[in-house]
Amino acid sequence: MKKISRKQLYNILLIAAAVIVLFTPVGTTVKVWLNRVMAFSPSEIPDGKRENIGSYRWDLQSIDGEIYDFNTARDRVVLVNFWATWCPPCIAEMPFLDELYKDYGDRVVFLFVTGEERDVVRRFLDKDNWNIPVYFPVSQVPEKLYSRTIPATWVIDKEGNLVMAKKGAADWNSDSVRAVLDRLLRE
Repeated sequence: MKKISRKQLYNILLIAAAVIVLFTPVGTTVKVWLNRVMAFSPSEIPDGKRENIGSYRWDLQSIDGEIYDFNTARDRVVLVNFWATWCPPCIAEMPFLDELYKDYGDRVVFLFVTGEERDVVRRFLDKDNWNIPVYFPVSQVPEKLYSRTIPATWVIDKEGNLVMAKKGAADWNSDSVRAVLDRLLRE
């Protein structure tokens, strides 16, 4: 029988580790942890480069089945987050968003939007005791908020301008995000 060299053993272990990280629940935990560690505070879009979302024509449905008309968010500071329960970067940033929602939920409109089945989302929320307002799109997402990537998060000012935009995991509970929200609420 042929003896395995150190290099071959190393390669086998590397492949095994990659398979575990990519294809098992253990891997999801590792990916979530890595995304959380690598999450930085999102930056603010400079004044001259901000785009207006234009249309507030968008209907959503809450997890409890109530219709939400995005027009009611007009003239308010809004945070829209597109996410999914199976997305490690989405899960990684959830604690940051949850803390932000706990502190600003009465002054900022938070919309956590997903296209998943209600039961799947409910189980996910219950498992970790998340108390975020989850919505499901009923009509087409406004063009300026559309993304093929998740997580995708936008902060919109009272005039409908995109003040922050981030695709991928971010630390939404940072001092800089809180400073932006405080300023937008005062304006």
